[in-house]
Amino acid sequence: QVQLVESGGGLVQAGGSLRLSCAASGRTFSNYAMGWFRQAPGREREFVAAISGYGGSTYYAGSVKGRFTISRDNAKNTVYLQMNSLKPEDTAVYYCAADWGGSIRYDLLSEYDYWGQGTQVTVSS
Repeated sequence: QVQLVESGGGLVQAGGSLRLSCAASGRTFSNYAMGWFRQAPGREREFVAAISGYGGSTYYAGSVKGRFTISRDNAKNTVYLQMNSLKPEDTAVYYCAADWGGSIRYDLLSEYDYWGQGTQVTVSS
């Protein structure tokens, strides 16, 4: 069982930056690929970014590529999402998720085994 707790959300002006963190319980953190997803009001949850167990591979949605960076620190059981050049359309609840063993389809919600409770990110124009 893995518990995930996100933090770092908040209100920021367009063009600003935020860094989200997701702390995981357990001693096998490196066995999990980690992903970030987001859900805006009235919309489906969508993939944002993912990272392999040891951080050697990263993946991004086209809408955030070049602006967001996912990283992880396995010694701290934590995954991060650095978000730069934020836009109002980035406003959403951001969720981290853990996928045991990793998957080719890192962008599919159904591949992930555990989810955090989410953290709100609001970008004002």
